[in-house]
Amino acid sequence: MIRIEQITTGNVAVFKEVRLRALKEAPYAFGSKYAREAGFEDAEWARRAERWRGESGIGFLAMAEGVACGIAGSFLVAEDLTRAQLISMWTAPTHRRRGVGQMLVKEVMKWAKGREAQVMELMVTSQNEGAIRFYERLGFVGTGRVEPYPNDPTAVEYEMARVIG
Repeated sequence: MIRIEQITTGNVAVFKEVRLRALKEAPYAFGSKYAREAGFEDAEWARRAERWRGESGIGFLAMAEGVACGIAGSFLVAEDLTRAQLISMWTAPTHRRRGVGQMLVKEVMKWAKGREAQVMELMVTSQNEGAIRFYERLGFVGTGRVEPYPNDPTAVEYEMARVIG
């Protein structure tokens, strides 16, 4: 059974483990790199967990029998609090196509709706076709906005969005 729990300073070690596992397994899916974040001190991980305490940002872990199998987060867009960004989305390969990603996105959307956000946005790399299809199944559509992907000059990031409701 999968349980979704909020990232807190109390489970920061699990947060760190799953985030590093995500960066290692799917380096093409994130703007950061494993080598960079693996060097963070514990105090930095605690600061990150604190920023995701639920006010203007949130983070969730998907847990299966005590082991993290997914992660997702969101921040309200500071310039427009009616918009939220879905970030750090990852599901372990062992748990893909089992509803874990959908559960994580649902929790993020619920949190954003509770803060009166109206639109959820995300960036996805052009190399991550599986994620693009996943987001499309959840009602996200391309906005037309494209940015260079910082980790690979041959790739771009596409913005996708959907109404929260």
